[in-house]
Amino acid sequence: MSKHENDSSILPKMAMKEIPYAKQDAQNIVALVKDKGQITGYKLSDGKIVNKEEAIELARQGGILNVGISERKGNEYLKSIPDDLESNNLNSLPSIDINDSENHH
Repeated sequence: MSKHENDSSILPKMAMKEIPYAKQDAQNIVALVKDKGQITGYKLSDGKIVNKEEAIELARQGGILNVGISERKGNEYLKSIPDDLESNNLNSLPSIDINDSENHH
């Protein structure tokens, strides 16, 4: 791989606040949980649904694969670690609308 091929993935990674090292038993994010269009949580590959704060902490502990932690206006959020696959980007995942769920209070 040439230096220029590497540049396209290095810059987005540098913009991340943290890129935790994922443990061997780490989960994948398989769906986004949204409320009125805003991401409020994530569904993991083991079926568990976690809110944004829990997901960020779990990622810090190495419990979620292929994500880094970014920050905008003082708010932390998860972001896919850049690679050449569009299909594993968080924005490409299916969404679960919390308003259509039984968990809505």
